[in-house]
Amino acid sequence: MPTDDLPETLHVTTDEQLRAVSSLTRHRIMAVLRFEPATITQIAERVGLAKGSSSYHVRLLERAGLVKVVRTRKVRGVTERYYAMAAGSIVLPDPGEGGRDTLMRHAVADLEAAPKDGERHVRMAHLRLTDEQFAELGARLHALADEFRELSDPSLPDTSLVFALFRPASHQQPEGSAG
Repeated sequence: MPTDDLPETLHVTTDEQLRAVSSLTRHRIMAVLRFEPATITQIAERVGLAKGSSSYHVRLLERAGLVKVVRTRKVRGVTERYYAMAAGSIVLPDPGEGGRDTLMRHAVADLEAAPKDGERHVRMAHLRLTDEQFAELGARLHALADEFRELSDPSLPDTSLVFALFRPASHQQPEGSAG
């Protein structure tokens, strides 16, 4: 199904788009459409929704410009629409100070919903890095993710990779204060 003409990246910029991606259900629908187009029925089955709910969420994503119809076909007199992501990847804005990081909230929810007996690799490491090392590690993580995205085969089971490289808020006490 033709999705080759889609842009490589779409930056989420509008309030409508932000509201659309803030829903865990819509996040999961976009995950279904990540590798191949699907109909409302197929999306509903894969996400575990009723067709009506699936249709509602897909319409919101479509209105926000995050998914689009890439193919139609007639089946027993009904037009079946195949939806796909509107771009190869969707880039969320930095949540800003005090903002919620929607992507990380969804990733944690997906991790919690994953089968407990399935193989996982979860690790947290606290590092002390120079600015240059921090930038290099970020670039290497992005390159590794891109390398494996190129190897992705839609016929294989989904695998999610989420990483967050950040400097936590400082918890140092101001000079001269007793601790």
